Formats: sequence, C-alpha cells, structure tokens
Amino acid sequence: MTRLFRMAAVTLLFSVSSLSLAEENFTLRLAQTWGPNSPILGETVQHMADMAETMSAGRLKIRIDASNKHKAPFGIFDLVRNGQYDMGHTASYYYKGTIPNAMYFTTVPFGMIAPEQYAWFYHGEGMELMQKVYEPYGLLSFPGGNTGNQMGGWFREEIKSVDDLKGLKMRTPGFAGEVMSELGVAVTNLPPGELYSALERGTIDALEWVGPALDFRMGFHQIAKYYYSGWQEPGAEVQFLINQKTWESLPKDLQEILRVAMRTAAYDMYIQSYDESGAAWARMQEDYPDVTHKTFPPEVIEALRGATNKLLKEAAEKDELAKEIITSQREYLSKVRQWTNISDKAYLDSVATE
Repeated sequence: MTRLFRMAAVTLLFSVSSLSLAEENFTLRLAQTWGPNSPILGETVQHMADMAETMSAGRLKIRIDASNKHKAPFGIFDLVRNGQYDMGHTASYYYKGTIPNAMYFTTVPFGMIAPEQYAWFYHGEGMELMQKVYEPYGLLSFPGGNTGNQMGGWFREEIKSVDDLKGLKMRTPGFAGEVMSELGVAVTNLPPGELYSALERGTIDALEWVGPALDFRMGFHQIAKYYYSGWQEPGAEVQFLINQKTWESLPKDLQEILRVAMRTAAYDMYIQSYDESGAAWARMQEDYPDVTHKTFPPEVIEALRGATNKLLKEAAEKDELAKEIITSQREYLSKVRQWTNISDKAYLDSVATE
C-alpha cells in the first residue's frame, strides 16, 4: 500500500467516523409526575419533546412515561438520579424531605411572582444556586414551566379566623405545608390523581392544587364551594431534571437544542396556564354561581406571613446553602419588586377598569 493511498484511506475513515458521530441518534426516557393526557403540565413535556425532535432533525427523541407507567409520581428525583430515567418533569418542592433546599426553586410563600422569579433564574443567581443544590446528586435542573400565581385552595367551610385552621385536614405541598402545620393544620400531600376522591370522601377538608385552568377540570368546585386566592405559591415553577451522565453523553449541539426546547416549553406553559385560567374562571362563574371567591382575612394572612418568616429564619440558621438561597431571593425581590410596584401593580391599582 503506497503512502499516498494509506493517507487517503485514513482521511476517508476519519471522515466517515466524524459523519457517523455527527449523525448519531439519541433516545432519552423521561418520567413525569403527571398522569397520562395531563392538561398543561403533560402538554408542556410533549411540546418540549416535539421541539427537540424537530430542531434536531430526528436525532434527539424523548420518550415520555406518565405516572401510571412508572408508578412513582413523587419519585421522579430518585428515578432520574439512579439512572432509571434520563430526564424527569416534576416540582422540586415534592422532594423537601430528601433535599430540603430544592423546594425554594418551585416557590416560596409571599415571594416572587412568575416574571420576578424568571428574572432571578436567568439574570440573578437562580440557575447557579439551583445547580449547587442538584450537582451532588448527579443531576442538572432547569425551569420547566410556571403556573403563575396559584390559588389558595378549595375549602368546604369558610375560613374566618386562625382558629378555623386548627385541626383542618388539608392537602398542600412544599413550604406552604410546613407553614400551615405551624398554624395547626393537619397537612398531607397526595398525588394529583387522588385529590378529588379524597375531598369527596372527606379524607381531607380542603386542598390547593393550581388555579382555574387545572382545578376546573378536576371538579373540586362540585364539592367545596369556597375558593380562596393564594399566598403560598406566587409563582410556582416546575422543573426538568436531567441525569448528568446523560447530559454529558449528548453532543454539544443536542445539548443546546434540549436547553432551548426546555426554556421555550417552560415559557409556553406560563402563557397557556394564564390563558386557560381566564377562560376556566369565566366558565366557572357562569355555570357554578354558588362557588364563592374569597380572600383570607388579614388576621390569617399575618399569621401565615409570621410562620413563613419564622421557618425561613430557622432554615437559614441551620444550613449555609439554604441561607445563601433565601438571602439571594430576598435581595433580588427587594430590588425588582420596586419596579413591579410602580409598573404592573400601579397599573392594576389605579388604571385598570376590569
């Protein structure tokens, strides 16, 4: 074999190998907390997967398993961490028992609304701090969609004072559950598929889920007639989780495609939730006039705020990373809320007529 022929063969082999690598296909498995055909939440995951496949010209496919398939709606963190799935879509505050610092990245009572929270993630320290929490577990976490300001819940009986909360059996997750417990509520966290039956059977007296867009489909208004505005989840962000080994196995271009698909799907979930909540609330008012919208009395709000501040202070004193996250959120909020107050809030308070 002549030297020239050998060089040509090596060049051809290198070219074929490079082309093969560039065209390599990947299929990732994703486990979601939500059930099959879940509105908004499940649609967000499918939207992300469709975008990733289209933008990659079919090189990146994502196979989605709903909770009825993997049977662990609140086990997404472990499924992805242990490599049983490559990705997950869930809410990080479901895992406060395993990684308490994760819950701050879904929402904090009396904290940031959705635009403020997204600004903190992408222009403050949010993404960096979230990665500090998940990195020890071999995971990456990305914002996965926001429901906007969530409602405070459905109650069988009207809440007139703090005493009405004592002994109340309520489904409410995350940090809000801890706050409610401070005020004497018997808190439980149930998967979405069990909420209606628990409320109907009286296993619980009240629950909070999301807002009209998702609540109306669940039928809670047929059982509990008092619908309260929220305090606990001013901007509820769900998360995409990715096994770090899976992420590192992807070529750089597919990493970027996946990153863009997740970010776009997250934003689309926020605007879809806003649109559908408006439509669902209008229909609920028309078809179910006995449903009464309420806000919690000032006495209750102040008690909730006091319990929230107490628990945040205790968390910051116990854990340096918790302190770093809480401090970052508070400092960012104090800066950006000034703009919110003279823009959106001022408009709604003094200009808006509807």
